[in-house]
Amino acid sequence: MSDGFIGVFDSGAGGISVLKNLVAELPQERFLFFGDSANAPYGDKDPADILLLSRRIVDMLLEQGAKAIVIACNTATSAAAATLRDEYPDIPIVGVEPALKPAVLAFPRGKILVMATAATLTLEKFHRLEEQWARQAEVVPVACVGLVELIEKGDLSSPELYAHLRNLVGPYRGQVDAVVLGCTHYPFVRDVIRDVVGDVPFFDGGAGTARQLRTVLAARGLLANPLDKGSVTFASSKDTADELALYQHFFELGL
Repeated sequence: MSDGFIGVFDSGAGGISVLKNLVAELPQERFLFFGDSANAPYGDKDPADILLLSRRIVDMLLEQGAKAIVIACNTATSAAAATLRDEYPDIPIVGVEPALKPAVLAFPRGKILVMATAATLTLEKFHRLEEQWARQAEVVPVACVGLVELIEKGDLSSPELYAHLRNLVGPYRGQVDAVVLGCTHYPFVRDVIRDVVGDVPFFDGGAGTARQLRTVLAARGLLANPLDKGSVTFASSKDTADELALYQHFFELGL
């Protein structure tokens, strides 16, 4: 199956920030990115609904020939990854999680702001992560309700976006040592967040997910030939030319 493609999915366009890391790490691979924009955001949904949506997407990607799956969504990883791995034991499934560990290791005894969806912060996966690292640093989780919807509009420097971020995290300006971007949408507005919070280091899980995918593929003999020419294809549950153009636009943005 080394000639199959890698299926990558998110609730919308945010997972493209992870996709960019995957392509940089594994340029010889073929990727199909699926954004579930018709059902976005996942961050305010019940975990059972997130699992159902994720399972449908995985089934679709496997039917089309995926050799591995990347859940490029912190919320879906928290709500669905463990169950999906049990249900599809023969398929590598790699998720993403808030990069709290590297932030705490970089700033022991520091104050770490974790920006994420409400669902990510309430699910057990984050609670375990927080419990593990909160002994070494002060962890400040902030549920960024409404931020994904603004990013999905595609105007990444709008006055509305700035105002919303000032309301969410403006009070932490000058008060934190680092920021963890715990949703794959957030790296696309890193500069806006920096304007609001201040010039501190930012951490997200994209690069770690890419390294983990390489490790898993190599262990299972699923890496493509290094001489192969990789590719990226976009698809969406909101199947319009405008939506696919938005995905392409996000893919071409710097991070």
